[in-house]
Amino acid sequence: MPRIELTTYLAAPRERCFEASLSVDGHTSSMARSGERAVAGVTSGVLGPGDEVTWRARHFGLPFTMRVAITAHEAPGRFVDEQVAGPFRRWRHEHLFAPSGTGTVMTDVVEFASPVGPIGRCVDALVLTRYLTRLLQQRNAWLAGEMSEPDAGTVGGRP
Repeated sequence: MPRIELTTYLAAPRERCFEASLSVDGHTSSMARSGERAVAGVTSGVLGPGDEVTWRARHFGLPFTMRVAITAHEAPGRFVDEQVAGPFRRWRHEHLFAPSGTGTVMTDVVEFASPVGPIGRCVDALVLTRYLTRLLQQRNAWLAGEMSEPDAGTVGGRP
């Protein structure tokens, strides 16, 4: 099963980074390129333990819908979102937050698998791992920019 692990430094306390990473509005802003938006469940604000959100987006020119749930929530150090319904056979995204000086080291650990056996494994290896890594890097760059802003009270333009 493919695994992606990324580490990003964020110039803010981990409590702020943790909450910003659970922001539906922030996620929507960071994924504007793919038109990702929340269409059911929690559609704005900050996700909490057990919350679900259904995302709709376009990737590879095709519409995708994926419902995820927050299956672990250990503020401010860790949370996990997992696919409940959607295009993957498996999707698990663990978010870890460790204090580092005056900021936070955020680590993303994603495990995923396409649904179509050997063909899916080829797609995972040849296309999806690279594509998903770039999406996560894009999101993390957006989040790092937000965390470097002096106004600690907003994420994604919302209080």
